[in-house]
Order: sequence, then structure tokens, then C-alpha cells
Amino acid sequence: MARVKKSGIAVIATVLIVAAGGYALIDQAARDKARAAASTAPEAAIPVTVGIAERRDMPVFVRGLGTVQAYKTVTVKTRVDGQIVKVSFEEGQEVNAGDPLFQVDPRPFQAALDQASAAQQRDQAQLTGATLDLERYGKLIGSGYQSRQSYDQQKAIVEALKASIAADQAAIDTAKLNLAYADIRAPIAGRTGQRLVDPGNLVQAGQATSLVSITQIRPVFVNFTVPQDKNDDIRRNQASAPLAVLAYASDDKTKLAEGKITLVDNQIDPATGTLRMKALFDNADQRLWPGEFVNVRLILVTRSGAITVPQRAVMQGAEGYYAYVVKADKAVRRNVELSGTQDDLAVVTSGVAAGETVVVDGQSRLIDGSPIKVDPPKTNSSTSLGKSG
Repeated sequence: MARVKKSGIAVIATVLIVAAGGYALIDQAARDKARAAASTAPEAAIPVTVGIAERRDMPVFVRGLGTVQAYKTVTVKTRVDGQIVKVSFEEGQEVNAGDPLFQVDPRPFQAALDQASAAQQRDQAQLTGATLDLERYGKLIGSGYQSRQSYDQQKAIVEALKASIAADQAAIDTAKLNLAYADIRAPIAGRTGQRLVDPGNLVQAGQATSLVSITQIRPVFVNFTVPQDKNDDIRRNQASAPLAVLAYASDDKTKLAEGKITLVDNQIDPATGTLRMKALFDNADQRLWPGEFVNVRLILVTRSGAITVPQRAVMQGAEGYYAYVVKADKAVRRNVELSGTQDDLAVVTSGVAAGETVVVDGQSRLIDGSPIKVDPPKTNSSTSLGKSG
């Protein structure tokens, strides 16, 4: 009986072992099949954004920081003494040369003019009579009715009256000039500042008090400095033609105006190692304002037909710069050489050809040959380009 029990147990154990082995074989086959299916499945495409390599003219320039300076600035003062009786402008108004600004009470000067004119008329009448007497004296000397002494005295009277008339004319001219000075006009065209004297105030020519200031801002100057090591390049290029200058706002992105160099200073500042320069801008739209700080880009030369790509497309690795070029829905890594970057653009001298598509965003997940999902390409923006000096 014991033998029968032992043989039954052995049979059951054998069956269990065979079943377990069969299950293991089936499970391993299923895993091998799944692994094979996974190995043959295509690799998921990585989404990226792209840009186009383009040819364009790239200016090579030097950066500087500048200050806008008025083309002309005049402080208006009175040239005669008197009371301000009229103001003919508004603060901040655009005026032309010769436009009336203030009027000093003209009555004292008109009275002086009338007095000088009357004195001249009196002396002119006396001169007329004295001249006739002199002619009569001259005719009577020969007959003995008039002496030589009387004739000479009359002649002296005539000369004195002529001198008085000349003095009267000078007094008239002075009175006219003072009367003209009482009408204070704009000496230049420009924009008026704050009015410093109100009507009713007494003003004197000898005082330092000014009435108003006028600044001419069309055109306008920009003073700026550049590093001293650019001096040779600047003077060499300036000798052939005035160099162009671009003025940008404080964000260094908003272009305000374009002008030309008018001054390269005759010495370098030894304290800062910089060269001072001045540029003239038409400023027709008045975007430049006196006293304003601006970023300046002095264009030395323009590189024609340079290949540019978005700056974000260029990465830096252990071997230098590289970029991913799109080829048949795959990203191909290429080493590139740059000659400069500016305004979110990179100037490529080798590694990328014009018209090729480069990856702009999403490079961190790429390796050479990675499949990619490409969004529609974006062309380079029309921002100002250049190579940083």
C-alpha cells in the first residue's frame, strides 16, 4: 500500500514539473515575440522647429554708447532795458528764425527815435541857412563888404552843423536799433523750452537772466565713443566716404535713425582708452531728442551675400560650433564655422549652404540621424544685421 502511494506522488510531481516547464517555454516565447516586435517598430519622430539659411548683406560695425546733442542751442536774452509787455509763443512750440517771441515796451525807444529825428531836422535847417550865408560871404569878400575872418567863421559853422547832422543820424540809428531790439525774435529755427520770464517783469541787458532757450533738433548730433583699437579701421574707411551710423533705443533693438560721421576726434582719451566721434542725423521724424542716451552702431563695411541662420540653430560642443541640418526627415549634425552673431542671427562661413533647412528648437533631444517631425520653416526676420565689432 505504501508503494502505491509513493508512485502516485511521483507521478503527480512529474506532471507538475512538466506543466511548469511548458508554461515557462510559452512565456519565454511570448516575451521573445514582443521583444522582436519592439525592435522592428519605427523610432518615434522628435518634434522640432526649423529655419532657412539665407544669403543677405551683413554690415560689420563697431558698437558705442552715445548722447544726442542739439544741432544748435541759443539762450535768448534781452538787449535793451524795459518791461515785458507781450509774449508771442507757447512753451515747447516750434518756431522759425525771425518769429516774434517777446516784446519789451517800445515807447521809450520810439520817443528817442522821434527826438533824434527832430534834432536832425533842426540841424538840417540850420545847415541850409548857414550854407547860403557862406555862399554870400564868399561873393562879398572881393568887394570888401565881408572880411576873411567872417567868411572863415561862417565856414566853421557850416562844418559844425554837418557834424551835428551826422551825430543826429547816429542817434537815429541807435534809436532804431533799440526799437528793433525791443521786439525780441527767434535767432534760429527750433523748439522753444520753458518760458523763464512772464509778462510784466522788468528786464535789463546787463543781467544774466535769460528769457527762453531754443534748440534746433532737425538735424541733430549724436556724440559717442568707440574702443581705441578701432581707430585705424575707422579712419581708413572714413577717408573714402563718410561712414554710416545707426542709432538704437536703450533696448538695442529699436532702430531710431541713420546718420553720417562728421567728426573723428583728434586724440584718444587716455583715461578711458576710447575715441570720441560725432554723427549728424536728419531727424526729420524727431525720434532723437537732445540729452537722450542711445546705442550706436558704426558701420565699417558691408559683407555682401553672407549666409545667415537663426542664432538659436547654432550649438556649441567640445569640438566647437555645430548645427542640425534637415535631410529626408532626419537631423544631420554638421560642424560649422561662424564669423559673428548679431540680432538673433549667426553668420556662417562653412558647414551650412544657403537654402538649407536647419533645426532651430528641439536640438537637445537630437543625435546625428534622429528622425524629426518638422514644423513649417520660418524665414529670417528683417531685423538689422551685422557683425559685432
